[in-house]
Amino acid sequence: MLETAVLAPLLSSSAAGEGASGVLPRLTAGSFFTEWSIDPLPLIITVWAAGLYLVGVASLRRRGDKWPVGRTLAFVVAGMGSFYVATSSGLATYDTTVLSVHMVQHMILSMLVPLSLALGAPVTLALRTLPATPRRWLLAVLHSRIAKVFSFPPLTFTLYIVSPWALYFSGWYRASLESTYVHEAMHVHLVVVGALFFWPLMGIDPIPGRVGYPFRVLLTVLTLPFHAFLGVTIMGQTTLIGGDWYPRLSDGPMGAWLPDPLEDQNLAGGILWGSGDLIGLVFFGVLFTQWVRSSMKEAQREDRRLDRLERIAARERAPVAASVAESGGDNVDGEGPAR
Repeated sequence: MLETAVLAPLLSSSAAGEGASGVLPRLTAGSFFTEWSIDPLPLIITVWAAGLYLVGVASLRRRGDKWPVGRTLAFVVAGMGSFYVATSSGLATYDTTVLSVHMVQHMILSMLVPLSLALGAPVTLALRTLPATPRRWLLAVLHSRIAKVFSFPPLTFTLYIVSPWALYFSGWYRASLESTYVHEAMHVHLVVVGALFFWPLMGIDPIPGRVGYPFRVLLTVLTLPFHAFLGVTIMGQTTLIGGDWYPRLSDGPMGAWLPDPLEDQNLAGGILWGSGDLIGLVFFGVLFTQWVRSSMKEAQREDRRLDRLERIAARERAPVAASVAESGGDNVDGEGPAR
């Protein structure tokens, strides 16, 4: 990962500014498939993350252990697959040219990717497959103070809520349009903040910050109005996000097909509102299902505990009953046989 972080800016060939300053063909539904690019940073991250995960799964199977197929599909296909699609497909090609396209990319990176990666439980897989020394290092990181701070639910909730407001209502978004490095950092930031928020709430991996199901559901419900409010705010404002970036593009060679910047901004706000609520409701459904299953398992454990106590009590009563039977019906007050 360190090698990736150092080399990716030097190797990157799909600069944000280049994609917007060049002339792109008309945006159509087919552009998602025809305008792919090979950007080294997403490619390296995707190959390494998915590859290491699959190596871990193969290692478990070689020693006879099972690993749920659903977790593998969640991490490799839904998680890393969505990450690569969002950063290398037509979404990435047009993300600095059409704001609504960027908003689709934003929601994939900030919600869908972190959720899917958390469902894959990579930390659990690593703890089950790593050699002794790396496993101790990982456990030391998980129990470190910095891990506890960055997984503290109120802090992660605040970061997750504040980040999009800071992105779209400061100079950060305009800087991401003009600089390749800021643009790539924005993508990483969206995934990291989403992971910090969703990972403890999902509660599959043994990481700090996990809380009870009622609090998880509460935090999930609290995110829904914030997404809606931000989306409505973007839809209702007359000031363009990114300043004169999109109007200048409309005045250039692509003006024949580019949408009106203000109308496209309204569409982008609607995408943020609708998709945020939709994914949030899906996550709420996943949490509720986990809660029900956890309650059922807890009830089964309690039933087994009560059955065990009942068997123990029955074994303790058995000698007393046997002695009474052997005494020929002696009464319990020691007064001799009944006459």
